[in-house]
Amino acid sequence: MRTTKRLNGMFVKQAGLIAACVLGVCVTGAAKESAPGALRAGAAKGNITPALGASMYSGFLPFPSKHVHDDLWARCLVLDDGKTRVAFVVCDVLDVMWQVSEVARQRIEQETGLPAGHVLISATHTHTSHDVVGDRFVVTPELNKVQEVLVRRIADTVRCAINNLEPARIGWGTATEPRHVFNRRWYLKPGTVPATPFGGTNDQVKMNPGLLNPNLVKPAGPTDPEVGVIAVQTAGGRPLALFANYALHYVGGNPASDISADYYGMFNDRIQQLLGADRQDPPFVSLMSNGASGDINNIDVTKPAAKLPAYAKMKIVADDVAQKACAVYQTIRWRDRVPLGVSFGKIDLPYRRPTPEQLAWAKGILASLAPGKKPETWSGIYAERLLRMDAMPARWGFPLQAFRVGDVGIATFPNDTFCEVGLELKRRSPFKPTFVVSHAHGYFGYLPTVEHHALGGYETWPGSSRLEPDAAPQMIDRLLSMLNRLQKGE
Repeated sequence: MRTTKRLNGMFVKQAGLIAACVLGVCVTGAAKESAPGALRAGAAKGNITPALGASMYSGFLPFPSKHVHDDLWARCLVLDDGKTRVAFVVCDVLDVMWQVSEVARQRIEQETGLPAGHVLISATHTHTSHDVVGDRFVVTPELNKVQEVLVRRIADTVRCAINNLEPARIGWGTATEPRHVFNRRWYLKPGTVPATPFGGTNDQVKMNPGLLNPNLVKPAGPTDPEVGVIAVQTAGGRPLALFANYALHYVGGNPASDISADYYGMFNDRIQQLLGADRQDPPFVSLMSNGASGDINNIDVTKPAAKLPAYAKMKIVADDVAQKACAVYQTIRWRDRVPLGVSFGKIDLPYRRPTPEQLAWAKGILASLAPGKKPETWSGIYAERLLRMDAMPARWGFPLQAFRVGDVGIATFPNDTFCEVGLELKRRSPFKPTFVVSHAHGYFGYLPTVEHHALGGYETWPGSSRLEPDAAPQMIDRLLSMLNRLQKGE
């Protein structure tokens, strides 16, 4: 028997399996009992561009937007094999907080019947979107007005994609584009790694160490150059949608106060051109999702910076990646029947706790500020973050999701996930290929490996990373369990 109760301003459905959600899979759907039916697919996009003056939050301090270079969108692809229906949503925002995903997915279920656990909602992580994040350090906040608008647009976009369902065929493949991904964490010569905001000197690596830094030794990790593609056509062969995946944090190189979808939006526009899918009815929709790119950027620090106008680098990256995706498209073997499966659950993990020494340091830093003065230095900002972290609950259920689309696996993390985390999951996954989607169903800070936590650096500092160092392997194991069950048709 189901009941509905009001919890922290959100409607949350409860069922017999919800209690198990914290410890394992709570929503599943797969094709085991019988072969899948003929595939249907639909796609749509909804404009989420804010009005000028909207607060932007791409760094540490908010500031108003002054110009719209290109629009922001919520993009959706819905697949239906006659037994299981799933929806993929990618939003051109920095992050989609967990409460936005929760409310949007529940609203979609109420309005369409599509189970909330069958909907993937992720962010591209463009650093030039408006602030839909809100308070990062409160886990049960009421939605603010900006978030309410985003929820409504996501739900409407999914409804439109469902309205557009039609007989379809699908295929997939991968390519590599290594020229635009670089590990941004570097070992430096002994004694040259700067102090942390906490005053410590125990970091062994530096994020973004600067171009042509004479103290460079070597990158602290690898990259993942894979370009993943799931393409959908109508039964008659017209391009309908394309879901792509690439592990690149963002590109940038534009005025900070400009609204822009970064290279993700430019890729979506370029692949549409390359496939000759302009001005269709209903429109072709491309979705570029962000992979495990928490330690990956687009900057080769071993070379001098090229002098390019604003947005030029984005266009170069978008075109090169789109060309690779287009080449994959030309080799696809199309199928009109594929099994779909989905598994959604929450993993119970502790929040990272500041040490007594860190808390004492933080209180001292904040006590030195003038009354009413907001912290503006790194030390002040991280001091405030430590106190906010200390007020968070001891544990939380962090959302994880896995999909099967034919031979393809998709796994999600609610974090800015390190490249090595994604590579390990891909290596161990029963599906070949497997795509990793980060910034999905929430944002809970960076997700480094245990080894990278030991190295230190910006992404591992308390306040940047909010989970304990062993969170990544636990999440990987849980997702692999979900993927293995989907592969077996469970």
